[in-house]
Amino acid sequence: MIAKAKLKEIEKIVQDFFGKIGFLIEIKDLFIKEETIFLKLKSEEPKVLIGKNGCTLLEIQHLLKAILKRKFLENFFLDVDVDDYKEKKIEYLKEIARGTADEVALIKKEKILAPMPAYERRIIHLELADRSDVVTESIDQGPERRIVVKPAD
Repeated sequence: MIAKAKLKEIEKIVQDFFGKIGFLIEIKDLFIKEETIFLKLKSEEPKVLIGKNGCTLLEIQHLLKAILKRKFLENFFLDVDVDDYKEKKIEYLKEIARGTADEVALIKKEKILAPMPAYERRIIHLELADRSDVVTESIDQGPERRIVVKPAD
């Protein structure tokens, strides 16, 4: 696990990375919790850094993790967020989950959500896990994997 004493070094690596790819960023927050480095950034061009459905952000996260792992030779998780995109996305997914569950419980008919990545499906499943009136299930494979929300029997 990376020591908190290395935060300044991580900050410099992050600034250098974004400088080399031509983006001005501000590090709003950088902290380590358990085995995860959390990096919250602010940018004048968040849409470019986030990309469609957060794909560019995930790639940036992957690249930064590879750079940091090579530097520190330690195992850790990295969570990069730009302009609170991930926080907003999580809240949006929870709202979709609750709204869909309410509809399914009311009309007693299953509803299939659009395909989504594993981490988004996990948010939906967790949000509805404590509900006794609906159940969730993932169907299909690969990029077509989606959630079905069904009335509980």
